[in-house]
Amino acid sequence: MNPISLASGVVPEFGPVETIEAARAGGFDMVGLWVDPAVWTPAHTRDARAALAATGLPLLDVEVIWLKPVSAMDDHRKVIDVGADLGARNVLCVSSDPDHARTAARLYDLCHHAEGSGMRVALEFGIFTEVKDLQAALGILDRIDHPLKALLIDPIHVDRSGSSIAEIAKLDPALLPYAQFCDAPAERPDPADFNAVIRDAIDLREQCGEGALPLAALYQALPSGIPLAIELRSETLRDAFPHPALRAAAVAGATRRWLQAHP
Repeated sequence: MNPISLASGVVPEFGPVETIEAARAGGFDMVGLWVDPAVWTPAHTRDARAALAATGLPLLDVEVIWLKPVSAMDDHRKVIDVGADLGARNVLCVSSDPDHARTAARLYDLCHHAEGSGMRVALEFGIFTEVKDLQAALGILDRIDHPLKALLIDPIHVDRSGSSIAEIAKLDPALLPYAQFCDAPAERPDPADFNAVIRDAIDLREQCGEGALPLAALYQALPSGIPLAIELRSETLRDAFPHPALRAAAVAGATRRWLQAHP
C-alpha cells in the first residue's frame, strides 16, 4: 500500500509540532509542513526537528512557494532551506505569474538552490493559479533542464481543470515523486469566480470514496507505490474533529480503507 502523508492543509489552524504529532497519533506514515518564511523562525526549525525525531516520521514535503510577478526569491529559497534542514523530500510550488518563461526561470533557480538537499521542486497546477492545467505545467517543466524538477498531481485540480488522466498515465514516473490525494463533490465551481474556486479547494474536499472524482482511474495512472499526501482541506472535518489527532485519524482511516479496496 502507498505510504500516506498528512498534508498540512488537513490541520491548517495548527503549528508544525502539532501537525507532526497529529500525523503520528493519527497513524500516518509521513507528514507535510506549511512553512511561511515571514513568520518561520529558527525556533520553529528546532522544535519541528525534535518532533520529527521523536515520532520517527519522514517529512514528505514543505509548502508553499508561491511564485508571483514580483517574487522575493530569498523568501522562496528560505522555504527550501527550512525543508533541507528538516530532511524534506519535496517542496511544493505554485505560480500566479502569467509569464510562463519567468516561472520556468524561477523554478530553475529553485532547483539549483535545492541541489544537494535531497529535495525535489514540485510544480502544482490548478485553475486557481496561472498554471491552470496539466499541459500548461508540462510546458513550463519542458523549459527546465534540471533533474530536481517535478510535477505534483492533485485530484481536485485534475478534475476542475479538465486535465487528462490518460495523459498522466503516460508521464515519465521520475517526474512524479509523490502525489496529493482526496475526493470532492461532482459540482465544479465557476472558473471565473475566484472565491468559489478557493472555497472548493480549501473547504469542500471529501474523504476518499465519498465524493465523485474518478479516483480509481487516477490512482491507476500514478506510478505504483508513490507516497500520497492526503490533501483533505474540509470545513466539515474541521468542525467534526476540532482535535488534530482525531481529525488525522479519521482521514488516515478513510484513506486506507479506500486504498485497500483498490489494490
